[in-house]
Amino acid sequence: MKPFGLLGCGNIAAIIARELPSLNCVAVYDVDPGKTLELADLTGAHACESFEEFSCRDFARVVEAASVEALVMHGEAILSAGKDLLALSAGAFLDTGFRANMTRLARQSGRRIQIPSGAVFGLDNLQVGQLSAVDRVTLRTTKSPAALAPNVTERTCLFRGGVAEAIQRYPKNINVGAALSLAAGKEVEVELWVDPLATRNTHEVLVRGRFGEVTIHIANNPCPDNPRTSYLAALSVMAVLSKEDEVFIVGN
Repeated sequence: MKPFGLLGCGNIAAIIARELPSLNCVAVYDVDPGKTLELADLTGAHACESFEEFSCRDFARVVEAASVEALVMHGEAILSAGKDLLALSAGAFLDTGFRANMTRLARQSGRRIQIPSGAVFGLDNLQVGQLSAVDRVTLRTTKSPAALAPNVTERTCLFRGGVAEAIQRYPKNINVGAALSLAAGKEVEVELWVDPLATRNTHEVLVRGRFGEVTIHIANNPCPDNPRTSYLAALSVMAVLSKEDEVFIVGN
């Protein structure tokens, strides 16, 4: 397996380090030096003191598990440093200018940008939207007050609108919608709910198009250390990394 570096040393990165220690992580960096050192201890990777030091290390791919802001700040430098990018903060690519620049740089440098499935299923088949008409994609996400609005005492819709606006208002909670939008090539309609009775992060996805209609219901277990994050998001990254050298591939 090719060596990689982890940009962002929070909850998802820690899950990857704990549950798949055989992965070849060789460098880690976070703006919080304490988190950087903690993850370095878990992985045996080099703890970088700056992004510049991180980008200069000898590894083939950056796994971004930081934030939309971090990806926008460092994305172009990652590709320019000759590294592939596996990005969890899909919301950054809803900015068409950023996406165009990143795509251009990736082509020029012979690098790849990959967005994992994250906390949702079906991104591979949703890409039929790039080939045949998709009329509508709707995402209804429900999380607990701890993840979104601690003072809410009854089921409440916090947001209803397009995914581009949703990612601006809730950048740490709408990466699922961003990934769906990028896969389908169509603006996703988002409903963001908070429910005191919710014990899981749920995503209901409705897709209608020329192919027919699909409804997906996902009930993700939240990560114990961060209820905003779904355990499945970390698993999706591990699935990509662990299958890197496979020659028999199922799905797109």
